[in-house]
Order: sequence, then structure tokens, then C-alpha cells
Amino acid sequence: MWFAHLIAAVQSIRCANGDQVRIPCRVVATRRVEPGTAWAAYQAGHLVVRDWLAALPNDVMALPSVLPGWTVRHLAAHMALVANSVARLEEAPRAERPLSIAQYVARYAEAAESIDQDTRAQGKKEAPLPVIDERWAAAAAAVRGFGQRDPVVGAGRGPIRLSDFLVTRCIEIAVHADDLGRSVPGIERPVPPAETERLAVRALLDVLAEGAPGRSVEVRVPPYAAVQCIAGPRHSRGTPGNVVETDPTTWLRLAAGRTAWPAAVEAGHVNASGERADLGPHLPLL
Repeated sequence: MWFAHLIAAVQSIRCANGDQVRIPCRVVATRRVEPGTAWAAYQAGHLVVRDWLAALPNDVMALPSVLPGWTVRHLAAHMALVANSVARLEEAPRAERPLSIAQYVARYAEAAESIDQDTRAQGKKEAPLPVIDERWAAAAAAVRGFGQRDPVVGAGRGPIRLSDFLVTRCIEIAVHADDLGRSVPGIERPVPPAETERLAVRALLDVLAEGAPGRSVEVRVPPYAAVQCIAGPRHSRGTPGNVVETDPTTWLRLAAGRTAWPAAVEAGHVNASGERADLGPHLPLL
């Protein structure tokens, strides 16, 4: 099968009299999506960013971005590299065991220097937009080549399911669309489609839950998802004793290291209640 079924939006419990009652379930675990769904979300987000870049005045590309040492041009060049990472996918040997999304993105840190070098090298070449379009066409052809399957593929950071890798591309698009928008003040920001943002937010929540397992804290990012994480006493009913709630943009910035936890809390972008509701030690995720 392409994907593991999502946990139902409701849970069933049986009362003392034998009646079955269905109650809302806040937390979704082990979320997987079909490759076609992940590709469509990545494609939609990519096209938003691509068209936004195409409309920028030429002189904007030289502006410094919100990422230290990178210009807007570097960010645009990085979008070409993201598409190229899909174009280069090949099916992995059958013996290869796929990494989870959390395990895969955990390898970004050790590759940070090479990613930076590749981006700077790409940024020195021809205008970014034609390269983005060329790499995107190759990426689309590569995905079509896998047909209806969800194989383990050899990606830049190791073996991973095609569907999971495409979800990591949604994370790239969602995070860097925000980077680009903040880098060019005075111009309307690129806004990825809700499905692109949803997959990115959900995946990063699952990365948090995998890296900090437990059920003492509930982290909510409405309207998309919630997870329980961090070891400690768990709640069994009613409102959890430790709750963190924030909006999708803030969550993406926290997860990607664009915003520090104390600053987000102080600014009121995060509501944290309970003595264990501190995600600072577990962030950033990327």
C-alpha cells in the first residue's frame, strides 16, 4: 500500500453498560500520505514560489535575505536545488531500510556546510528562474517514472520512502517561502497553498514527537494537527495539564530555527501552559 491509514478522527470506547461511544480524538499518529498527494502539495507550493520569483524586480535578487550570508538570489537558487533533489531520485536496492522523516531531516545538520556551498555555487550561475524551470521539468519526469508505486529511493541524506521524501520537499517550500517573503519587505509575500503548509506542519510535529517521545505535553497547531510528546505524567481525560499552542507560521519558524522559543513566547506567538510546556530544549528540529 502507498500509505498507512490515518488514525480515525474519532475513537471508540465501551461504557460499563456495553454501549459504544465515539469521542473526538485530538492526536493523530504515524501519519503517511500517498506519493501523489505529497507531489501535488509540493507542486502547488513550488508554483506559488516560482511565480512570485518571476514577478520580482531584477534588482531585488541582490538584496540580503533573512538567512545570514544568503541573498534573495541564493534563496531562489536553493529552490532549484530542491527541485533537482527530486530529479535525481533513483529506486534504492531492496535491502535498503528507509529512514523516517525525522531520521532524514536529522541529517541536515551534518550536511549544512555542503548545502550552503552548493547553494552559493548555484547562485553564481545563470539567472535562477530558467534553472528552476529546467530542474522542475526533470523532477516531474522523475516522479512520473515511479508510476503508482511508493518505493524506497536513494535521496541526498539516505534511503527514504518516495512519499516521505516528497513531504520533506513540502517542508522546504513552506519554510523558504516564508524566508523569501520576509526578505523582500514591501512586496506581498508568497503564500503556499493550505495543503502544502498542512503537510509541512504535520510532518514537523511528528518529527518533534519522534525526537521527544512521551505524552505529557500536547502541542497544537490549529487548524492542522496536534501531537503529544515529552516524557512525564500523561493525562487520561479532559484538558491536558501541559499545552503548547501556536499558529502554523510560528511553528514552521520554530522548527526551522528561524525563531527562538523564548522570543516566540515573549511575543505572544506561542501560548504555553503547564510546568512541562517548554519546547525550548527540543528545538529547532532542522
